[in-house]
Amino acid sequence: GELPQAIFDNNLCPANENVYRFLDDVIKEVAELFPFPYIHMGGDETSTNYWEKSAAVSSLMQRENLQDMHAVQGYFSKRVKALVEKNGKEFMGWDEILTGGLPSDAAVMAWRKPEKGIEASLKKHKVVMTPFTHTYLDLMQADAITEVPVYKEVRLNKAYQFEPIPEGANTEQIMGGQANLWTEQVYNIRQAEYMTWPRAMAISESLWSAKETKNWPGFVSRVEKHFDRLDVSETKYARSVYDPIFSVSKSSGGQIQVSLSTEIDGLDIYYSFDNSFPDRFYPKYTQPLNPPSDATLLRVITYRGKQPVGRMQNMPVDELMKRAGKK
Repeated sequence: GELPQAIFDNNLCPANENVYRFLDDVIKEVAELFPFPYIHMGGDETSTNYWEKSAAVSSLMQRENLQDMHAVQGYFSKRVKALVEKNGKEFMGWDEILTGGLPSDAAVMAWRKPEKGIEASLKKHKVVMTPFTHTYLDLMQADAITEVPVYKEVRLNKAYQFEPIPEGANTEQIMGGQANLWTEQVYNIRQAEYMTWPRAMAISESLWSAKETKNWPGFVSRVEKHFDRLDVSETKYARSVYDPIFSVSKSSGGQIQVSLSTEIDGLDIYYSFDNSFPDRFYPKYTQPLNPPSDATLLRVITYRGKQPVGRMQNMPVDELMKRAGKK
């Protein structure tokens, strides 16, 4: 579906010359502080509400022959790009800047989907691949019943599938890749650690390893050794790779069916429907489950041999029914 987008009337006015004087001052200070050649000027998720209602922007559109709001953003981006270059830096922005007709020397961070990075590379833009589907570390890494709920999830295996040089791209234009941890719902450093590790390891290996050399079971083995190191350093990290994955559907008779799986091999899943806490002496999951009519809670835990490895998952049956679309 459509990505959620924050709508705020907080955009700078592209028709106000004072805006450009202000930006010039800010960019000058940034350029003096940081030696890196690029300045990332954003440009994503632009709300045009204010622009559409602005008489000054309407006049600008007539004067500059700008046909729509994409063209207005393109005009704005070009002027900001000139300020960045005036201060001795190179301009970079999110992939939305592609709609504004910027010249190919504007670098692009492709976040919405890999196809945007492919498009940018074929237009001779330098590209950093950072698709939210694989590299956004603020997204859930396990089920929403155990994580801060946001609109998507990026499990460890999904992060490991990140391909910084997608098929069809102009490989010479791909600068690399990047992971992003947005912190609107990350309130302290311990939570930041939890959201970062071990997914940053998966993305790192995807960046420095050729696609044909990657091996998920081998990666898992290495990550588990890193878990020991993280334990010693008391760094917080997610062990959600051990947690079961819930898939819910309706049978032909209208009853909900719950399928359970794991990201890694060699784990057994045990469950209960009677509100007690399962261990390895409880029923082991072998086929899709039909919750009993009087059940209110499905509890699930994973084991490796005789040792529990996953967190106890407490899934309300009402939540399962909601996910199945059964009212």
